[in-house]
Amino acid sequence: MEIFFTLLGKLIPLYVVIFLGYIAGRFLNVRKESIASLLIYIIAPIIVFHGVATTKLTPGVLSLPLLFFTIACILSLLFLWIGKSFWKDTTKNILAFTAGTGNTGYFGIPVALILFDESAVGFIVIAILGLMLYENSVGFFITARGHHTVKEALIKVVRLPTLYAFFLGVLVQLAAIPFGQALSDVMVSFRGAYSMLGMMMIGLGLASINRFSIDYLFLGLSFLAKFILWPLIMLLVIVFDNLWLRLYTPAIHKVLVLLSIVPLAANTVAFATELKAEPEKAALAVGLSTLFALFYIPLIAVLFL
Repeated sequence: MEIFFTLLGKLIPLYVVIFLGYIAGRFLNVRKESIASLLIYIIAPIIVFHGVATTKLTPGVLSLPLLFFTIACILSLLFLWIGKSFWKDTTKNILAFTAGTGNTGYFGIPVALILFDESAVGFIVIAILGLMLYENSVGFFITARGHHTVKEALIKVVRLPTLYAFFLGVLVQLAAIPFGQALSDVMVSFRGAYSMLGMMMIGLGLASINRFSIDYLFLGLSFLAKFILWPLIMLLVIVFDNLWLRLYTPAIHKVLVLLSIVPLAANTVAFATELKAEPEKAALAVGLSTLFALFYIPLIAVLFL
């Protein structure tokens, strides 16, 4: 129990950042639309580029983005199919988006630094590349389809810089182009900005809610995907790897567990805002899942990490 309360205490500052985002949105007129565009089109591509360009790309490490991208796409399409049975508006699209991802960057990186040493962050950055690619391709396309034709949605995907940042990072890595210390320091600082602004996005989203109304079905299905299916799938992956593949180290196994139990993605609010796909409903679900994770993550950490 001592470990539980220690971790609980270390997570609370992240929730202070969410509260500050709420204050900024409610009383300082900070617009979440501007922060969403900043995260999607500038900061995220820089994080992706630096992560790929500076991490040694072994077969095991390279498989992490593919693993997360595959799981994300499967769950997204599954919940899009489920959502079509209950909603005719864009709710089904944002449900599908959020089922396929989680708050791995904004929330996962700070928690990893609490639980593990600095070396684990490299694995996390590489792993979340798969989720970033999902968010900026399949996830973005499915969400955009709520208000756009197939052609319009594809055009929006092609315009996203994150995909190009990924491939540019691979080229830099393969060409062994070195980073100067000054440039590396600047890019690492973007990682901090990514976490802080991402957590503030949750508060900004909550501040924009004018009418407090909970869609319990949407909330229940979102929690089912994030807090039950994701961890179960990841535990199966770890068992399969231990018995047959032997592809990942125990340190990577712990990273897999952590990334499967983070709350709903704050990017759900960013993308829902950008694409006008039920942003208030998304913000409330993300906020409640983040509150739930305050106790859920320490509990799972005690049991498995």
